[in-house]
Amino acid sequence: MMELKPGIKGTDEVIVTEANTAKAMGSGTLPVFATPALVALMEKTAMESVLDALEEGMGSVGTKICAKHVSATPVGMKVTCVSELVEVDGRRLVFKITASDACGVVGEADHERFIIRNEKFLAKTNGKNSR
Repeated sequence: MMELKPGIKGTDEVIVTEANTAKAMGSGTLPVFATPALVALMEKTAMESVLDALEEGMGSVGTKICAKHVSATPVGMKVTCVSELVEVDGRRLVFKITASDACGVVGEADHERFIIRNEKFLAKTNGKNSR
């Protein structure tokens, strides 16, 4: 198990398809990479980067993301996302994230996640159903 400390990086990528366009996701009318798809890729990249550093039964949940989508990416092009853990403050994790296509940066984000005990978190969340 790796140590949970600043400097941990993660990388992930996705090909823009009709399914993850703004038009298909309802966030716009054009067949370009959707902002919700970009944000999901950013969160996934950060989350997966620290999985091996967490104890069994632990996970992390996204609590805040401040993202900029600065350039459109067409269908067929690959988007590569790189996250870096820049701060560990108890259970709070802070990431800097950049996403790029073959022509340059398409998005940037500051992202915060909190380490949770999966079962306890689900029990508390599912308890909302009994209210």
